[in-house]
Amino acid sequence: MTPFGQKMRQLREERGITLKEMAADLHLSSAYLSALEHGNRGRPSPGLVMQICGYFGIIWDDVEDLKRLAALSHPKVTLDTSGLSPTATELANRLSERIRELPEEVLERMLEMVRDE
Repeated sequence: MTPFGQKMRQLREERGITLKEMAADLHLSSAYLSALEHGNRGRPSPGLVMQICGYFGIIWDDVEDLKRLAALSHPKVTLDTSGLSPTATELANRLSERIRELPEEVLERMLEMVRDE
């Protein structure tokens, strides 16, 4: 699941909206919305993000937060370490090899180290 997919599901469940209802209301397939929630599709387009914001009545800072989550929700990331140190390249490669094995608490600690917040 992507950060965007997780937030979209949270918003849907808080409002008691099923995936099928949301898909019908937005004129999308429920399969597409499900794939978006589960991270089996690429990040949503800016237009779809705005459509979803309108659907849920999201405004101001919350719109920006959802846009930020969408930008961070590409499920197949490519890292270009050309021009960086050998340490950066090794880190990127080791992370790509081991990310599926790392416990959630380790991932959360690593994420905190690189977040801009």
